[in-house]
Amino acid sequence: MKKLAAALLLWCGFALAEAPPVIAIRNAKIVPVSGPSLAKGTVIVRNGLIDAVGENLPIPPEALVVDGEGMSVYPGLIDALSTVGIPSLAPASAAGRGATGGRGAATTMANPLAALAAAAAAQPRANGPEDRPQTTSWIIAADEVSATDPRIATVRGAGITTAVTFPTRGIFGGQGTAIDLVGAEKPGEMIVQSPLGQYIALGAGRGFGGGYPSSLMGYISYVRQIYLDAAHYKLVKEAYAKNPRGMERPQYDRALEGVLDSKRVLLPANRLVEMDRIVRFAAELKQPTILYGMREAYRPEAADLLKKAGLPVLVSLKWPTPTVGPDTHLEEESLRSLQNYDMAPAAPAALAKAGVKFAFYADGVDTPRDLHRAVKKAMEAGLTSEQALRALTLTPAEIYGISDRVGSIEKGKIANLVVTRGDLFEPTTKVEMVIVDGKKYTPAPDATFGGRGATDAPGGAQ
Repeated sequence: MKKLAAALLLWCGFALAEAPPVIAIRNAKIVPVSGPSLAKGTVIVRNGLIDAVGENLPIPPEALVVDGEGMSVYPGLIDALSTVGIPSLAPASAAGRGATGGRGAATTMANPLAALAAAAAAQPRANGPEDRPQTTSWIIAADEVSATDPRIATVRGAGITTAVTFPTRGIFGGQGTAIDLVGAEKPGEMIVQSPLGQYIALGAGRGFGGGYPSSLMGYISYVRQIYLDAAHYKLVKEAYAKNPRGMERPQYDRALEGVLDSKRVLLPANRLVEMDRIVRFAAELKQPTILYGMREAYRPEAADLLKKAGLPVLVSLKWPTPTVGPDTHLEEESLRSLQNYDMAPAAPAALAKAGVKFAFYADGVDTPRDLHRAVKKAMEAGLTSEQALRALTLTPAEIYGISDRVGSIEKGKIANLVVTRGDLFEPTTKVEMVIVDGKKYTPAPDATFGGRGATDAPGGAQ
C-alpha cells in the first residue's frame, strides 16, 4: 500500500509539471514582444532556456514536440509589484491609499495603513527617527520566499511566470526579488535576481502606537532623514576604511545598510497632488525611483508631470470601485471619487500616449478571469493590445534591469512562456500550457481568460 501511495504521489508530481530537457513548439504564432510576430514559427526550449526561435527550424530528435497549430506563444507575464511567494503577506493588497489616502482610493497590495498599524503594534513606541520605527530595510524577499505559497499556482494559471515580490510591512518594508513561479524543492531555485529595490509605504498617519511618526509630514520627514543618515553613514564608513588609525569606528546600523544596498526605491503616488509631491521628493532623495499606484494618471497634468520627471511607474490593475454596503450612498461620494471610478482604467493609455514608461502589477487581480477583465478595461479605455502585452512582459523587465533574462522570447533567455489558443486578451482564449524555467504546467481543461476555471479563486489570490 505504501508503494502504491508513493507511486501515486510521483505520478501527480509529473502531472503537475513536466520538465523534459528539450521542448519544441512548432507551427504556432510566436509573439516575442521584442520584435515582429511570426505567423508560423517554432520555439525550442532546452534545459530551461530558449534555445532557438524562428521559422522552419529543425526539430531536435530528443524533443517533446508540441503541435502549435492554431496556438499563440507569448512571453510569460511579469507581475511588477507583488507579495506572491511570501505566505505571511497573503493575501496581497499595495498602493493602498498611496501617500495620503482619501475616499475612492483602492485597497491595493499589502495595504500600507494596515501594514503600518501592524508594524507599529509590534514595536515599542518610537520617539524619533533614531528609533527607526516601522523599518525593516535589511529584509530581502529572497530570504523570505517559500515554494509552498499556494498563490504561486493560482497566479501561474493566469500566465504570470515571474513576480517581483517585496516585503511590505511598515514604512521601509524591505528589498524586492524577482522570482520565477516554478514548483521548486528549494526556494533558491526560484530566484531570478535579488535585491531589486526598497519598498516604501507612506501612511495617512493616525498616530499608530501613539509614537513617531504620526502624520503624513512625519512619514515623509522620516524617509528623508533615513536617506540623510545613510549618506552620512556611507561617508564615515569610507573614511574609516581608508585610514582607521586614530578614528573611532562607525557603529553598524542594519537599517542604513539595507538602504545603501537598495538599487532603487519604490514610492506610492495615486492622486495628482501625490504624484507632484513624490516626484519632487524623489529628486531630493537623488535615488533611482519607481512610482507605484497611479490612480489618477489619466489626468493630462499627471501624464505631463510624469513624462517631464522621466520616472518609470507601476500601474495597479485593481481599478477603484464604489464601496458596497447597505449604508453606502453613491451620491455621497466626492466628485473626484466618481471620476476615478469611471476614468482610472484610462490611465495606461494616457501614459502610453505621453511616452511614460509604465508596467502593470496585478495587485491581487491574478486569476485568469479577473486579470483579463482588468486588462480589458484598460484596452476599452484606449490601450492597444500590444501596449498591454508590453506592460506585462518586457517593460517591467526593463524597469528592474532584468530584460536580459526575461520579458521576451529571445534565444538565451529563461524559458518562460504562455501558450494560448486565441489572442491573449480575448475573453474566450484558453491557456493551453504555461512554461516556467523550462517546466511545462497544464492548467485546468476548462480554464479560459473569460470564464471560471478550476485554478480560479474568488476575489483574487487566496
